[in-house]
Amino acid sequence: MFDAKRITQECVAWIREFFEKNGKDCNAVVGISGGKDSSVVAALCVEALGKERVVGVLMPCGEQHDIDCAYQLVDHLGIRRYEVNIKGAVEGIKAAFPKDLPMTEQARNNLSPRIRMSVLYAVSQSVNGRVANTCNLSEDWVGYSTRYGDSVGDFSPLSRLTVQEVKQIGRVLGLPQNLVDKTPIDGLCGKTDEDNLGFTYAELDRYIRTGEIEDKEKKAIIDRKHVMNQFKLELMPCFEPNI
Repeated sequence: MFDAKRITQECVAWIREFFEKNGKDCNAVVGISGGKDSSVVAALCVEALGKERVVGVLMPCGEQHDIDCAYQLVDHLGIRRYEVNIKGAVEGIKAAFPKDLPMTEQARNNLSPRIRMSVLYAVSQSVNGRVANTCNLSEDWVGYSTRYGDSVGDFSPLSRLTVQEVKQIGRVLGLPQNLVDKTPIDGLCGKTDEDNLGFTYAELDRYIRTGEIEDKEKKAIIDRKHVMNQFKLELMPCFEPNI
């Protein structure tokens, strides 16, 4: 049984300890999408540090149809917020790309999250901050993140917690239900996470925690993604000279 209240308290204490060791006077900088992960991370940071030390950064790319959820979250928590529209940066890079080198679809899709992370670090270094990673265990397990985009940060409250567990923590923290239960979308191609993955988070979370899954085809997909994307969670390989 998952004890959401205890885990919430322990995570809050962990965040406090991180900042004691890695910046006593620093602020937590959180990219706010309006989804459950960024909402829960921001709320945990508020519990740990107080709302005065949490900075929310909204980064639409042009028009964002669900940005009202991001506004709702920062207003609910009462945190300082900055909004940086990244469309100009994305379009600028696309326009500057070599004409004889067509940009692949994967490169185009990953451009926005990488620019967003650059924005987060620019804000962080301007407000004496530390960047919060907002990925969860379920996403990390199958590599559903962009390397050097949303997969990085200075500290990660949720990387060992599944989607279902994150939702329970959101309820403990008293977040609005529509944010906790919001259908996760990648914000890149207009599809839901589960559409892109080929299985539900409920199926994935159960498999991660118990090893149980009825659909063998989905098990094969999960196992393949897990093996293929392990490199995203590892440090960059380095040559070790025998000196």
